[in-house]
Amino acid sequence: MTFFRTVLFLPQVLALVVVGVTWRSILAPDGLLNDTLRAVGLGTLARPWLRDYDWALPAVGIVGTWVGTGLCMVLFLAGAQRIPRELYKAARLDGAGPIREFLAVTLPGLRPQIAVALTLTIVAGLRNFDLIYITTSGGPGNSTSVPAYEVYHLAFETNQVGSAAAIGVTLTLLIFVLTVGISRLVEGRRT
Repeated sequence: MTFFRTVLFLPQVLALVVVGVTWRSILAPDGLLNDTLRAVGLGTLARPWLRDYDWALPAVGIVGTWVGTGLCMVLFLAGAQRIPRELYKAARLDGAGPIREFLAVTLPGLRPQIAVALTLTIVAGLRNFDLIYITTSGGPGNSTSVPAYEVYHLAFETNQVGSAAAIGVTLTLLIFVLTVGISRLVEGRRT
């Protein structure tokens, strides 16, 4: 179990610059993903993933999801270990099947961990700059220009510091509101 936790958590300790450079080479037109698709006879699916208007944002999103999965998994595993085994035994005695057991015991027991994971992933997604900058630089066109990248672009590339500051403050307020909302949802369910 320790080995799997380490492997799943590894992307979390790598610098996002390293992750971005690695995935940029994997998703390149002559990268590992397209070479693999061609090797297994699916060459029609090969494309320049990070230069395609339709696929650039989902590709970067998958990379970001891969990075965040380890932290969420460790949170959920730790939370699942804290759920008393007696609750599962009681659910089984009451005739609960695996799905009902999950919905009635596991999910409520993981509520705090779900709140933390949800908060961390939303904040990471909204403040994500380095992965976008390294992989696509906001392109093609503006298809991957997320708010954090837009702050950089306006402030340092087009010298519109006021607009960049306004987006930055708005992004901060949005993150604050979402964090408070998630916290209230979790606290409201406990009472």
